[in-house]
Amino acid sequence: MSAEIATIQRERASVVSEVPAWFWMGCGVYALLLIDGGSRLGDSDTYWQITIGRWILDNGALPSVDFYSFTKAGEPWMSSSWLAQVLYAKSYDLAGWTGPVALAAVCIAVAFALLTSILNRRMPAAYASAAALAALALSSGHLLARPHVLVLPILVAWTNGLMSASERLEPPSFWLTPLIALWANLHGSFVFGLVLVGAFALDALWNAEPLHRSSLALRWTLFGLGALAACCLTPYGWGSILASLRILALGELLHLIAEWMPADFRTIGAFELALLALIGGALYGGVKLPLPRIALVLGLLHMALSHVRNIEIFAMLLPLAVLTPVASQFGLKAVGLARLRVAPAVALLAGLCASTLAVAASQAIAPPAGHSPAGAVDALKAHNVRRVLNDLPFGGYLIWRQMPVFIDGRAELYGEAFEMAYYRALQLKDVDGFLDLLKTYDIDAVMLTPDMPAVKLLDRIGGWRRVYADAGAVVHVRVAD
Repeated sequence: MSAEIATIQRERASVVSEVPAWFWMGCGVYALLLIDGGSRLGDSDTYWQITIGRWILDNGALPSVDFYSFTKAGEPWMSSSWLAQVLYAKSYDLAGWTGPVALAAVCIAVAFALLTSILNRRMPAAYASAAALAALALSSGHLLARPHVLVLPILVAWTNGLMSASERLEPPSFWLTPLIALWANLHGSFVFGLVLVGAFALDALWNAEPLHRSSLALRWTLFGLGALAACCLTPYGWGSILASLRILALGELLHLIAEWMPADFRTIGAFELALLALIGGALYGGVKLPLPRIALVLGLLHMALSHVRNIEIFAMLLPLAVLTPVASQFGLKAVGLARLRVAPAVALLAGLCASTLAVAASQAIAPPAGHSPAGAVDALKAHNVRRVLNDLPFGGYLIWRQMPVFIDGRAELYGEAFEMAYYRALQLKDVDGFLDLLKTYDIDAVMLTPDMPAVKLLDRIGGWRRVYADAGAVVHVRVAD
């Protein structure tokens, strides 16, 4: 019996060894995200992202003005994530809500598989997998079915291409520029890709011989210009860059949007524990980095501390930034790299595809009720209202239900002044401002979350009547005095 058990164990070990760590990582991440599919839809922006993708497909054109709100209708607006929106819309048409979740999960899984593969070239698979899993844990809060996750594989591949060229003391290949062109059509974060060009160019110049620095600087500059030109290969041309920069210029407003808020250390969380572990490990082990890599690490840390949405960038790029210096310093080497075998790989992929189809057929995945106030919107439609002053989290769902919105998640459209006045008004920090909003925009219904201070005011003043309330939304309609 013991001989049979030993034989089975060897066979299992053989199967595992025939699939490299990066492939296991990709399959595991995809399966995990699919199982927890509802969490990928934990942002109401997904509603309007899909709606815009449908409009693009139906009209064969891209939006250039706003036509979803009544407050900014007709004003210039461009959809810098148009390609991601089209992909999400098509995936939804194919498989319901499982489609966008599966699309997001595939891109996230590919990104972490690629990260594991790159790390595994310079260190044992166990170390590479542990670093990738740590990055996954830190990123988990922002891994939503939104355009930014579709560019994660591009982020990793682009960074690795720049890093590899820097370490060879050469400029990157111009064959890398299609990556950033694709990035520019998927999400506005492509501007960060241009910043990375400068960071790794400095790294290359720092390590180059003085006699070669001038020519190397010129060749990196030419690549940077090529990358900049590639970013303009979008339907909006140069406007895509301007649109991305416009978001960064929202000033005070960024401190009110959850994902743009600075990291919060009032309670101990995963990010703080990770930072403490990294600092402690670096101090204990005596980690040494070249000055340009130190600057890159500090830059990534500054981004993560400034805006929580950048924690995933820090988590995924930090291992790449320190990979070569740390591997060299501590003598890390890849051990027994497994080659991907066709049979087990196909079996794993087939199992994941079958699971995805089963989940799609069961319709088990759907956005959370908090972002889908169906009852409240039904009440609005029953009263035939035209202009609804809505709470920001409801904007996406109202657009989905084809109702003009007061405001939604497109902060670059509404601007800092408009949104700050809106926030102060609904919080009753400016009561006169709230009453002016109702009058100026001829509001005939208000739909807010129950804890919003303006709800209690509407309950007490004349001319308004509460017609609907549940745990997630309260609706007031204007009535004759």
